[in-house]
Amino acid sequence: MEADNDVVVIEERDVVMVEEQDAVLISLEVSPTPSPPPAPPAPTSSTPSVKTEKGMEPEMVLHLQRLKAISDAKEMERAREYARVKALAEMQNYNQKFGKYPAKIHAQKVAKELKVRCGIIYLPGQVETNFEDSDQGYEFRQRRYFFYLSGADFPGCAVTYDISQDSLILWIPQSDPKNILWFGRTPTADQVKELSMVDDVRPIPALDGYLRGVLRSMPTTTLYVLHNTQVPRLDGAHFGYDATVLKAAMDNARVIKTGFEIAMIRKANAISSLGHHAVLCRLKRLNSEREVESIFRGYCIAQGAKRQAYPVIAASGRNAATLHYSANDEHLGGKQLMCLDAGAEWTCYASDVTRTFPLSGKFSTEAAQIYNIVDRMQKECIARVRPGILFSALHLHACIIAVQELMKLGILRGSQHEIFRTGTVAAFFPHGLGHHVGLEVHDVSGSGNLLFGQNETVRPRTRGPGGKRESVSAVAVRDLFRDTFRPTAESMAGNKLRPLERHMVITIEPGIYFCKEYIEAYYLSFPEHRRFIDESVLEKYYDVGGVRIEDCILVTDTGFENLTSAPKGEEMLKIINAGLPAGM
Repeated sequence: MEADNDVVVIEERDVVMVEEQDAVLISLEVSPTPSPPPAPPAPTSSTPSVKTEKGMEPEMVLHLQRLKAISDAKEMERAREYARVKALAEMQNYNQKFGKYPAKIHAQKVAKELKVRCGIIYLPGQVETNFEDSDQGYEFRQRRYFFYLSGADFPGCAVTYDISQDSLILWIPQSDPKNILWFGRTPTADQVKELSMVDDVRPIPALDGYLRGVLRSMPTTTLYVLHNTQVPRLDGAHFGYDATVLKAAMDNARVIKTGFEIAMIRKANAISSLGHHAVLCRLKRLNSEREVESIFRGYCIAQGAKRQAYPVIAASGRNAATLHYSANDEHLGGKQLMCLDAGAEWTCYASDVTRTFPLSGKFSTEAAQIYNIVDRMQKECIARVRPGILFSALHLHACIIAVQELMKLGILRGSQHEIFRTGTVAAFFPHGLGHHVGLEVHDVSGSGNLLFGQNETVRPRTRGPGGKRESVSAVAVRDLFRDTFRPTAESMAGNKLRPLERHMVITIEPGIYFCKEYIEAYYLSFPEHRRFIDESVLEKYYDVGGVRIEDCILVTDTGFENLTSAPKGEEMLKIINAGLPAGM
């Protein structure tokens, strides 16, 4: 397909490497469906009707043979489907040639956002640290702002960008032979240059001397850093620095993705989508939430995605009503649904994928009703994605659908207008419709907010530790409804919303939840909300837990592209019920 100059185009390969077992299955894909076994000869006058050695009439033998043929055909269908998906996985996950990481392009974007002609940008990378009172350390995770300007995903580095000279230098640690013995090699300067668009790669012990020389030769030069704590200690050197403007400039640069970044997010989504498929086709064999998590994580690791973009949420039954459920340790027996929110990371870029599915392979009446509501919310909101639209308008559209459909079920009652004036729908849809995705799963939003346009103190919302969703209160929904249809001078003045733009990547993740403790404490305890909720009807839905469906969406020139291909709806149910071929 045609692409802009800065969009990486991935071509399909003709040759796909497969394992021996997969090759056998793929051969089944191209083989004709076996014909039923031939029927035994019908009895004639010279062949009297006799019992077989098992005491069955020939007609019964024929019947059993036909049943076996049907069973074999179903097994063959499972094998063909499995082979198709495995071949697809191989085609999507071959070792693509993406080219060099566009660090220099990113640096130039940041300089443009800073609106200055000279100065030095300085960013230190992450260093390895140990747990308190331990000789064991945390899993290494690179600082995302540093990675954006370097493409270096190993510890002990720094990067500088001389704006006036347009010179990007990556500073890397030198490999000590003793460290190589114990911990292995770090990339060499030549290897780094092969992977990233930097002008030079130098040993980090020379960094202090470089900074002193540059700052001495240009006394009025400003050193731009993210935080005061990242100002380099240069003994005897006097220089000016600014820790107030770089972060905003980098956020504005990061919110619009380059073609390389889109390719990384696309790859992460491809692996995650196939990981979800791996769970679905094994679902009926699994007994606990931890088994679901292990299948997903194991698949991603096998495909080269060793890190998750966020902790896996494998929430079954009522656990699905907890947005950031993390225990993943309960048995699946007796539960209706599972909400699996899991996304892998590829080269530091995130994916974010959620699917909700029936553990039995068939939705209960109540679960089907809620799933269909959320499915409609997501489909209609995705269809409206395009440059220039406000994300808050999409969230409001999702809320309108939720109110309409929950009223049809009898969970909500009264006037739609009054329900919006009180924001009661937030009892069941208590988070934002989505967020940016990039180097963080909940990526930066730049100069304007994605969902709410005013200050945090005006919009009561929180994001808990490790959380990736904004909490949306009844007050927030009420004000969103008011500001959309009856804006005030105050609300217009405080509006900091940024419309969707080309090459933003966002999630669309509506959900309906039945968290009994939350609903009772914050809604049923208050008469202004309780009058709109039918508690007797609501009681039937608590066991559903919650339903969320989430995809990563790229904003294109005229609309959108859905980067997530994880099965949902009827395709999802078909995969669950087909399962894996026997012996797999």
